Amino acid sequence: MSYVVLARKYRPRNFTEMVGQEHVVQALSNALTTQRLHHAYLFTGTRGVGKTTVSRILAKSLNCLGADGQGGITAEPCGVCQACTDIDAGRFVDYTELDAASNRGVDEVQALLEQAVYKPVQGRFKVFMIDEVHMLTGHAFNAMLKTLEEPPEYLKFVLATTDPQKVPVTVLSRCLQFNLRPMAPETVLQHLAQVLQAESVPAETLALRLISRAARGSMRDALSLTDQAIAFGGGQLQEATVRQMLGAVDRSYVLRLIDGLARGDGATVVDTIDSLRLNGLNAASTLEEMTGLLQRMAVLQAVPERLALQESDDPDTPEIVRLAHALPADETQLLYSLCLHGRAELGLAPDEYAALTMVLLRLLAFKPSQTATGAAAEKKTLKSGAEAPVAELQPFAALASRSVAPVVRPVAVVAAPVASAPVAPLAAATVQAPPASRPVPAASATKTLPAAEPAHFEEDADGPPWVEEPDDAPLDEGVQTSRRVVEVPVRDPGPAPRLDRLRDPGEAAPMREPVLSAEGDFWFDAIQQLAKAETITALVRELGLQSQLVARDADQWLLRVERESLNQGNTRERLSAALKTLGHEIRLVVEIGPVEDSAALRLAAEAARRQREAEQIIRDDPFVQTMMRDFGGKIVPGTLKATGA
Repeated sequence: MSYVVLARKYRPRNFTEMVGQEHVVQALSNALTTQRLHHAYLFTGTRGVGKTTVSRILAKSLNCLGADGQGGITAEPCGVCQACTDIDAGRFVDYTELDAASNRGVDEVQALLEQAVYKPVQGRFKVFMIDEVHMLTGHAFNAMLKTLEEPPEYLKFVLATTDPQKVPVTVLSRCLQFNLRPMAPETVLQHLAQVLQAESVPAETLALRLISRAARGSMRDALSLTDQAIAFGGGQLQEATVRQMLGAVDRSYVLRLIDGLARGDGATVVDTIDSLRLNGLNAASTLEEMTGLLQRMAVLQAVPERLALQESDDPDTPEIVRLAHALPADETQLLYSLCLHGRAELGLAPDEYAALTMVLLRLLAFKPSQTATGAAAEKKTLKSGAEAPVAELQPFAALASRSVAPVVRPVAVVAAPVASAPVAPLAAATVQAPPASRPVPAASATKTLPAAEPAHFEEDADGPPWVEEPDDAPLDEGVQTSRRVVEVPVRDPGPAPRLDRLRDPGEAAPMREPVLSAEGDFWFDAIQQLAKAETITALVRELGLQSQLVARDADQWLLRVERESLNQGNTRERLSAALKTLGHEIRLVVEIGPVEDSAALRLAAEAARRQREAEQIIRDDPFVQTMMRDFGGKIVPGTLKATGA
């Protein structure tokens, strides 16, 4: 007798032998016991979970005659009567299986339905089993709808599909649907152990665990891989041979990679990946194995009491526990996300091992370290004494505290000759930076901004005269001069609102109401005029819409934006030139900080108001209320859109 593969030899013959589908077995068993039988069943699920098997068991339950030939419909077919044996052998005349993948036309379906008018020849019921029913054409579905809805009392339909989304709803509504779930690796492992024990094949538990994971929820795949592993291992299943057959990565490599990443040791990571290359181990399998271990580490970090539920027979459990304590929880989550999404990058790179290296080194690029933190702190530390030349002078408000918002971005530095006592040469001039702990002085009634204008004298009504002179103006002989920042008085807009949280890059700004102000009204009207006339476009238009007019003076306006990217290039100068068309000969100064009243906020608030009014109109409509009350209708969120002004 020829060899029968394990997937066919150990196909379940009754409901008690089925594993992993208890919810389906319970429902069908109760229906058969109480004689509450539907005329059409639809079994859905991925490959190898038992759709065809459960349909054959159902056909045997409907037609079983019992061992004595006096049996009836039962949830426990005997398996020895003629009906049961003929269905198992595939020769029962009243049980018809149609493969819709190769018989998908209307002619094949009509030929099948022509048999429905004849009563069963041997059994109690005719059973039509259509596998991969989603492959039928639209005309084929339409041809079977009437018979499927009202079949003869002796006819039962059993449909099976791996893609229920492609089955028309007219067919779904006529069937009793059961979803067969993918099987857990533990369930597959236990069944494989029973099968190999019956076959007298020695097997290591770790080898069976590898096969159960590689099956991905399919029992047929697991049994097929077991057949292959028995042949590959010469009649026995060992972890090393099964890992070699599957091309799976030895977990020691993965543990070494995670340990190197936890310690920030890039050399260990690169050397381990080179070892994977030399041994021909798959990069995708490496990332897959890493995601599995990282998931277990994340669970231990979040729920430490789950340690007792870890796999007791897994020798790597102590190492996984150690790494869970060594790698911070946030880095574990980041590494898991990188490994999960990095599998899609492997096919894009010319070398999958180079792509694997980049995926793992990405964590080190984002991993905070003492060296990187120290360097960053050194960059942010204010220079003092002889280390700070005059050319790097900044406004005092900006030097006092980098964390105070808003920070004024200087546009130009104006130098004026001021008579003074002899001082050191300009190149050696220094400034003493204020201590980091010194509090920032309270805002006075006047805010100062750096300014740059042609040399001239001007008498201000509210202050003393001030002098501007270009940098290249000649100096009088015998007079020592020093450079100083000339201050321009700007009306104080009041205390800046506190920015509770900076948004992450790409995060959508939350909907918030603008804080209306007179300056905001003026700025909104000006930007609307420029936008309607198409005087400003692209980034310049965005700068105008997203900015807030904080304060105005005769020749200088202060704008505030939340994103520094809007204040790049010559966008500020182009917006200033556009304002000249409205008669405003001014210079714009842009600072970074929270915005409470901008044209964009006002337009968004107005759009939200019109949207709410439109939704309220629909909800208050008598016809809509009648439909919702009498027919259970509902308004799907996001489907209403306000139109018009």
